[in-house]
Amino acid sequence: MAVQSKTPPAFQPAGRRYFIWAQIVISFLFLEFAIWAPTTEIRNRWAIVVATTILVLVLVDRPSLQRLGLGLPKMVGAGLILGIGLATVALMVILVHWLGGQIPANPAWWSNLHLAWGYAIWALMQEFMLQSFFFTRFEELYGSPAAVWMASTIFAAAHLPSPILTTATLAGALVFCEMFRRYRSIYPLAIVHAMLGLTMAAITPDSLLHHMRVGIGYLRY
Repeated sequence: MAVQSKTPPAFQPAGRRYFIWAQIVISFLFLEFAIWAPTTEIRNRWAIVVATTILVLVLVDRPSLQRLGLGLPKMVGAGLILGIGLATVALMVILVHWLGGQIPANPAWWSNLHLAWGYAIWALMQEFMLQSFFFTRFEELYGSPAAVWMASTIFAAAHLPSPILTTATLAGALVFCEMFRRYRSIYPLAIVHAMLGLTMAAITPDSLLHHMRVGIGYLRY
């Protein structure tokens, strides 16, 4: 069952609504600065600013672990999410194999496969930003059904201008946000997020994926 905000969206005080929208806009702008900054050093600095800003804003609200999706997942929800993830991975691999694509599409990447745990941590961080921050704020403003679409759209926008990642993240985020709305845990979502990301890297040529880069990194690849 979805965890709703204590005050129905229609009855949120105007000051609170403005404060929530300010959090969303400022955090997204900082994220875009991190994505589009001209040098790696500047991008890394903005990444720290983004992480710090989101963490502080989350702590200021003093939400419950349940609302943030940081509690232990329920077996039914976790099983469903992981099952959908495994089925999607299998479908992606089978489809590419059926179409005659090379697997792995980027053999050179496999020399760094031991670093996959780092991507898993990054997937958890992305789900925290998507669900525990953006989704919960849109949910408070407009309710959880609308929050699914709004949070998914802003997440996909952060992956521009990569057409593959933007499309994939919009579709994936819609499912992830709906699962978060229903089962309220980011941990199984992060596992599936990592599985899907690594699978996409394995089946998509780097000439199209640009090493999974977004923003200015995609254009400069």
